[in-house]
Amino acid sequence: MRILTGNDLKTGAVIWWTGRDWSLHVEDAADVGEHGEAVLAAEDGARRVNGGYIVDAEATPDGPRPAHIKDRIRALGPTVRPDLTLKPADPTAGDWVI
Repeated sequence: MRILTGNDLKTGAVIWWTGRDWSLHVEDAADVGEHGEAVLAAEDGARRVNGGYIVDAEATPDGPRPAHIKDRIRALGPTVRPDLTLKPADPTAGDWVI
């Protein structure tokens, strides 16, 4: 499984490609298969994502799980303060963004 991540161009938040749009939640990420480079080129050109790249992941019942620890940290948030982690489907996610 291959998923896409990057940073929101306006807010800098970590975002994940859903197949149609971008989400703050890794569990919404869609498998792009061999189309990742084409999607990234289109989204970069449309100025919706900054620094996008392809991530190897495995499918789990809770959604994709990035294979590399760096991307798991990007998906779940800080590792030193569990109270600051991004909870799945958190309705207030991104409220801190100006």
